[in-house]
Amino acid sequence: MKKSLVALAALAVAGMASAQSSVTLFGIVDATISGFSNKSEGALGQNVTTSQTVLRNSGYNSSRLGFRGTEDLGGGLAASFWLEGALNNDDGTGAATGGGQNWQRRSTVSLSGAFGEVRLGRDFTPTFWNDTVFDPFGTNGVGTNIISTANGYNNPGSTISQGGFTANTTYYRASNSIGFFLPPNLGGFYGQVMYAFNEKTSYDPGTLTPPGASAFIANPTQAGRNERAGRYAGGRIGYANGPLDVALAYGQSTIASNYFAGTTNNLNTWNLGASYDFGVVKLFGEYSDAKLKQDTSSNFVAGATNPFGFREPGAEGWLIGATVPVGPGLIRVSYSAVDYKNTGAYINQVFGFQPDPKADKFALGYVHNLSKRTALYATVARVSNKNGADLTVGGPAFYTTTSALTGTLTPKNSTGYDLGIRHSF
Repeated sequence: MKKSLVALAALAVAGMASAQSSVTLFGIVDATISGFSNKSEGALGQNVTTSQTVLRNSGYNSSRLGFRGTEDLGGGLAASFWLEGALNNDDGTGAATGGGQNWQRRSTVSLSGAFGEVRLGRDFTPTFWNDTVFDPFGTNGVGTNIISTANGYNNPGSTISQGGFTANTTYYRASNSIGFFLPPNLGGFYGQVMYAFNEKTSYDPGTLTPPGASAFIANPTQAGRNERAGRYAGGRIGYANGPLDVALAYGQSTIASNYFAGTTNNLNTWNLGASYDFGVVKLFGEYSDAKLKQDTSSNFVAGATNPFGFREPGAEGWLIGATVPVGPGLIRVSYSAVDYKNTGAYINQVFGFQPDPKADKFALGYVHNLSKRTALYATVARVSNKNGADLTVGGPAFYTTTSALTGTLTPKNSTGYDLGIRHSF
């Protein structure tokens, strides 16, 4: 009798094990010595440089810790989960915020089958995918393409003054999202769509939106703000077959709103990227266009920053790059540029009194693979700014405080390097 019970228990355990695939623990630990030098030029010929040397993480791949698993539900259906959080292995803290471990890189649960995959939670936005997939440096370290920097990711500068792009909290990933992915058996075609809820409170009647109409009269720029901010909607479609990969993406991020002014600010982004692997060299290219569009309930509402809806602020960027395998190593190189549009006062926009800010970046790196999981790497990069652009490769912000000693200071160039080691498990 006891033997029968033991046998039945063993069969039950075996049945549960076959229904649930084993959970996988995975991660990356990446540490790098990084140096930065950011120079501003003064009108009186005085230059001011801010510099910094640090030990940090994620110079080649982003440090992370994660768990993932899949359960076969039968009939071609499967349920999956993915929990992945950032690691600050340079100082031992768990998350990018310096607090305990969280799962803000990716935290999703999904259902997949012949129809594709429905995914819920926090995940990459479709528009970010092109920025990172078609960048030889994968938007990591000082080599990150300047398109990504201009859109507010990995940049300590003050690009908020050039169109508000750093206010885009859904550039990289979107929380509270619903995503759908096409199945992988479409002859090389792939695609996804995503909608992320802002989870803000709506009021009916809308005049009850806090802090109220009287506060709006006292300060039109603040009252009733951001009741729509945080929403994202976008999609991506691509084709990958053999050495070719090409994809087009579009997304809209709601970054600000003001009920009493009747305004909603959306950052509309589209980009097109491609890569082709010739074996001896793999080529990359991308074009990106981001525009800050303000929707108003009337052309003449108070508090509108673009009352006539013309010449919206924006950032236009492009990249060319390559990777070259050399024995156990890989050479990486890229050149990227960004041109801000219509970021100054209306009078300057209309009559062209002030040229548009612009910047370009050159990056060169080498990765030496000691094994499939461990690599040494080195990267150098330089950003050149013109007409008031203030983009950096990282590190401290430009010094721009005006004084009798320096006169008016303008951001000029930024240089940096990464020397590091990456281990994956």
